[in-house]
Amino acid sequence: MNKINISVSIFSIALFAVVFAMQSMASENPHWEYYGDNGPDAWGRLDQSYIMCAEGKNQSPINLTNMIEGSLPDLKLKYSKSGTEVVNNGHTIQVNFAPGNTMTVEGRTFELKQVHFHSPSENNIEGKSYPLEGHFVHADKAGNLAVIAILYDHGEHNNELEKAWEYMSASSGDKHMLPNKINASKLFPEKHAYYRFNGSLTTPPCSEGVRWFVMKDINNASQRQVRKFISVIPHDNNRPLQAINAREVIQ
Repeated sequence: MNKINISVSIFSIALFAVVFAMQSMASENPHWEYYGDNGPDAWGRLDQSYIMCAEGKNQSPINLTNMIEGSLPDLKLKYSKSGTEVVNNGHTIQVNFAPGNTMTVEGRTFELKQVHFHSPSENNIEGKSYPLEGHFVHADKAGNLAVIAILYDHGEHNNELEKAWEYMSASSGDKHMLPNKINASKLFPEKHAYYRFNGSLTTPPCSEGVRWFVMKDINNASQRQVRKFISVIPHDNNRPLQAINAREVIQ
């Protein structure tokens, strides 16, 4: 191989490395926060893929009010002890679930993927905020999302919640396997009556078309458990309330 060919080859390799690096950088999602310059008011401007955060008309969370009566089907929950891992993802504490936990409603079956938490609560009920809210995120085989929201007030110690709380880390990115697996059904209130509305993800990209089911009954967590969550996620991690617009909240 002559010198010209060697130079061309080196240049080609270098060019490929630069292009690859630029593509990798472009593919990374822009950093968002709950506060400061990258806070909720800026989410829709951070990246084109986040545009729904600014322009969406069916955004979550909301203040649930002016509910209308409707015939809502029962939530058919089939959960087992399969919450296997607790993660600090930098925005919240999340418990990941093994396959096999399902919710069937409105003729569709969704599988529970993860549960994560917000403090204070994201959704309000008749203007009332709560110290903690859990989002049980489900997906069907086509990728459609359904979220069950459970609000927690100060009260008795929550034994099932403690299985995750005992191992949650204050360091972003930390993961811990849970020696005592979590049964998601034990994080629910006794009764499963709910409010129903159509909404979105509450974090970027704020995608709409999410089915929301907010439990009417409030569950309990001790003040110590709420304080521990706040010490690990040391800033409010709730998106501000969004306009209801023309949506109906059915009960």
